[in-house]
Amino acid sequence: MSDTPISEMSFEAAMKELETVVGQLERGDVELEASIKLYERGAELKKHCETKLKEAEEKVAAITLDGEGNPAALKPVEGL
Repeated sequence: MSDTPISEMSFEAAMKELETVVGQLERGDVELEASIKLYERGAELKKHCETKLKEAEEKVAAITLDGEGNPAALKPVEGL
């Protein structure tokens, strides 16, 4: 488990750690207290990944295409 604050993680780093957390929980070889901490960390990582994906989707949706199908301009997205 990384010591990096989740808010500072890239999407890829958070997904990689989330996969590790899920793997540890699925194996069931972690003590109860550690399992609870892993579960909490996993929930935070999942939320962070969902937020990052939403931000990316909003950025992609803000791209407008010109008549030839090429990106013409970026429209500002509220809240970003």
